[in-house]
Amino acid sequence: MKNKRVFVLFFVVLVVISLLISLIGYTASTSDDLMKNIKPNELNLDININDGNRGAIDFSIWLFQNSLADKENTLMSPLSVLCALAMVANGADDNTLSQMESVFGISIVELNEYLHVYLKSLPSDDKVSLDIANSIWLKKDSISVAKDFLQTNADYYDASIYTALFDDGTLRDINNWVSGKTNGMIKHILDEIPSDAFMYLINAIAFDAEWEKIYAECSVRSGAFTSISGQKCDAQMMYSTEGVFLNDSDATGFIKYYAGRKYAFVAMLPNEGILVNDYISTLTGQKIVSILNNKQQLTVGTAVPKFKSVYSIELNDILSDMGMSDAFDPYAANFSRLASSPVEIYISKVIHKAIISVDEKGTKAGASTAIELSYSSAPLEPPKTVYLDRPFVYMLIDCETNIPVFIGTVLDL
Repeated sequence: MKNKRVFVLFFVVLVVISLLISLIGYTASTSDDLMKNIKPNELNLDININDGNRGAIDFSIWLFQNSLADKENTLMSPLSVLCALAMVANGADDNTLSQMESVFGISIVELNEYLHVYLKSLPSDDKVSLDIANSIWLKKDSISVAKDFLQTNADYYDASIYTALFDDGTLRDINNWVSGKTNGMIKHILDEIPSDAFMYLINAIAFDAEWEKIYAECSVRSGAFTSISGQKCDAQMMYSTEGVFLNDSDATGFIKYYAGRKYAFVAMLPNEGILVNDYISTLTGQKIVSILNNKQQLTVGTAVPKFKSVYSIELNDILSDMGMSDAFDPYAANFSRLASSPVEIYISKVIHKAIISVDEKGTKAGASTAIELSYSSAPLEPPKTVYLDRPFVYMLIDCETNIPVFIGTVLDL
């Protein structure tokens, strides 16, 4: 009888443990934390972040313009992409680095300093939080990565650094890290880990803010929203009166503040007859700054639809077209400051995912950028080319014996 009670108790304990594991979604980490060997240095930087703000806005608008979808919602966090690219750029050299710096509009040394000070200056409190995290994941027993590269990213970006097998366990660990750092808004960033991938540099951002003036229940009413195709659809519209009006020659807008007025929702509505993508194409960092600097303290009635948007995009072609093509080319990429290796290192993927939810209480948004670095299985040689643009010889052969059935030359067309 006693043994039976012990068995029943043991069975109950097992069931409880299983339930707890399923509830909290526990997965054992298979990755080793390298930060025990790399201690971030305390940086005392005396810079004015206003000097870099214009460049960051320019990059944000440029990236957004190049990422626009024609008939679906577009959403991205340029800050997330910039942080991830900056970490990678610390391993680039020569023309690869020059191209990346040209796209950034600033040197990597200046960008490191700017982002470090800027990220440290971002405010958070109990009603408004903006959390940013960075991590680097290295494949065990692959390439010996330069310690200076890891140290720089630990110093400036507070990057956590892990070594892992790059198996299914690592895939789970990376996705769990992203999910945790985005408060569960982005469940996963990677679908698979290719065999030739040896490093991931990942940024994650989570934004959660309450409106300064929360919409009253009576301020949320049914309405209609006209899509880009001209079709009307039902929408829950949130009505309010705000105190900041924005306008330029092609659009009008407003600012609605979050609690504490450290962050705000800015909306611009193109004038009738101007397509939103056409309006976006006219924007520059300077124009955005001008619009915001010339805001008018006027009473403005506003209506905002409750909406949720989820977006993902692979940025390889976009960033390449923006000017950093070498980084994606195994034959041209130079990441010698990242690792000294007999194989060619290049960026194989830049994956960006973002989500936003806007309702009567406030806004929640998350974003993550993962940069996958790969290497070729053997040192690569430049691709061969044969252009028959001068006199040449030709043959038609019997493939069984390789005997030329015809042979000739072309000297003149």
